Amino acid sequence: MDSTEKKMEQTIESLRNKLLNIRAGRANPAMLNGIMVNYYGVPTPIQSVANITVPEAKQLFIKPYDRGTLKDIERAINEANLGIAPTNNGEMIILTIPDLTEDRRKEYVKQAKAVGEEAKVALRNIRQDANNNIKKEEYPEDEEKRYLEEVQELIAKYNKIVDEEISIKEKELMQV
Repeated sequence: MDSTEKKMEQTIESLRNKLLNIRAGRANPAMLNGIMVNYYGVPTPIQSVANITVPEAKQLFIKPYDRGTLKDIERAINEANLGIAPTNNGEMIILTIPDLTEDRRKEYVKQAKAVGEEAKVALRNIRQDANNNIKKEEYPEDEEKRYLEEVQELIAKYNKIVDEEISIKEKELMQV
């Protein structure tokens, strides 16, 4: 039971991380997660080569620790296809997040719902594995039934969490 619940918690954590990457029209340093900068020939996460700050809701400032990496950071951001053109002022890179159109917001909501559905599928797979393990163990019938019900309660609990996370993200995305 503990390993099943742990796997379900990891699925929820993964969902939250994926939802962070769906932007809501506000600047968020998490938007840059996964962007790798070619730092002296070694692919390095952008957070390791620069300080990322949010001076206001629609801007991100990326100030490299080594000014020589400005061009590499700018190139990495362009290659990441964020849909945001970086501005290099010689000292730092400024990303100005454009306002989202209604269509774009709806597209992001669809994307969030798809991520939520993926999480639910993962939870169902975890439930299936747990149920198969319970049936393999050859417990007495009443004990097996109790374990299966516990697994079902777990999946209901975690499906509700997924729905809540998606609902929160949807409100955030549709907020103007």
